[in-house]
Amino acid sequence: MSAMVTSAVQLMQPTYPNKRQRIRRVAERKSEKSMDEFASEVESLLEAQQGIEQSLDMSRRLQEEYREKLRSSDISMLPSYQHTLPSGDERGDFLALDVGGSTFRIALIRLGAKRNGGDGMQVRRIRSFVIDKAIRDLQGQAFFDWMAERIGDMLAEYNHINGTQDARLQMGLAWSFPVEQTSPRSGRLLAMGKGFKATQGVEGEDLSELVMRSCRARALNVEMRAIVNDGAATLLSQSYRDPSTRMSLILGTGMNAAVFLPVTALGSGKFGERPDSWHAAAKHVLVNTEMSMFGKHVWPVTRWDEELNDKHMLPDFQPLEYLVTGRYLGEIVRLILVEAVTTAGLFNGELPSRLEEAYALDTRILAAFQGDTSAALTKAKSGFLQAHSLPSPPRLSELQFIRDVSQLVAQRAAVYLATALHALWTVRTAAEGLEPGDASHVTIACDGTIVEKYPGFRESCQRHLDELCVLSGAAKGAVTLEMAPESSIFGAAVAVCCLEDT
Repeated sequence: MSAMVTSAVQLMQPTYPNKRQRIRRVAERKSEKSMDEFASEVESLLEAQQGIEQSLDMSRRLQEEYREKLRSSDISMLPSYQHTLPSGDERGDFLALDVGGSTFRIALIRLGAKRNGGDGMQVRRIRSFVIDKAIRDLQGQAFFDWMAERIGDMLAEYNHINGTQDARLQMGLAWSFPVEQTSPRSGRLLAMGKGFKATQGVEGEDLSELVMRSCRARALNVEMRAIVNDGAATLLSQSYRDPSTRMSLILGTGMNAAVFLPVTALGSGKFGERPDSWHAAAKHVLVNTEMSMFGKHVWPVTRWDEELNDKHMLPDFQPLEYLVTGRYLGEIVRLILVEAVTTAGLFNGELPSRLEEAYALDTRILAAFQGDTSAALTKAKSGFLQAHSLPSPPRLSELQFIRDVSQLVAQRAAVYLATALHALWTVRTAAEGLEPGDASHVTIACDGTIVEKYPGFRESCQRHLDELCVLSGAAKGAVTLEMAPESSIFGAAVAVCCLEDT
């Protein structure tokens, strides 16, 4: 083939530029607005959804949704078997187990002796074990055998430090996976997900019995007395410290909330088949709200939220979670940044490495921008470029844009969360037969990386919650967000003290 023919053929071949080149060319064609115009649009779309009167209206609509699901729903507003809260005077030594997606923690907890300003909750010993692939691959009883070996080691350590030989300890278990609870201390094991094979051959069996079977095989002098989820554990642990605690919030990668309600607030069908003794004793009940599922037709959303939802494997399933949690804050900002690159020339139309990948922008990077007080945003810039390199350094104005977008998205999340919590507090107040202005102070126990570590998030949420309470006729500070440190461990131990034979 001659050189001329070869060149002609080559000219006829289509070219396939890489994704970054394609995005740059799109940016060249679509640079319809300046960065200032785009930034103003982002600000107006996100801030327009944060007015206090708008929030109050959203709260009213959420209250109706909450009440509807309290009457009948098999996936939200789920009553636990827990119908008492601690008095704060409980005493004793307990073994607390906390099984999460990546770690198994076991602790010796001592309750009591509130001296010198302490809260009466003491971790005497704690051990943490990584749940790696080899552990996740353990099938059926083998996984609970692995747990029992660690329980045995901790029991031996307890006997050593106490000078005893075969002390008996009651156990509480914080289980971060689905379980169909059948009593305060038992529940049917459901598929765990996250790569765990522990349910193979034993799915549907009693979780408490599975743990105790392995413990009995090793002659361990322990008794399983309570099983709780993360929301219940957080409420119980803070309630031991602070008797005004009636709600809890988990806000990290995901979210949930729990609330202590009169049983009359729930439809009778919500309780399933429970013994008469439970109904005779229970005046209130701790409710797992599954709050993440609420507000599909309440929350105003932007085109970036709609894109996230449309591409999600479970669209519309957890509308609040998709707007406020650590899993999704970074993704919302990523979608905004990608559009800024392709339509407004951010980074000269050059997409940073990996930023085209869904969920590649870690929310910790957003938090770094929020927490960086330096004029040049030096630390935030370094963290961003380590994860998402660019061929040329970003300008300060571009770093400030990332900071401002991060702040807007996080601020909106705090507003929406405050609105959801205000609605739940209002429903609880009404269920107790009170007006907002007559209700006692309520503490919301909090746990999770976003509410604990994201700069300014909890404070922003508290300010908006205060404004909503005042508009509702209550005093500022009627509801306060308080961190509940080590809530899974302490909550598992406290749950043991809140049981009656029902």
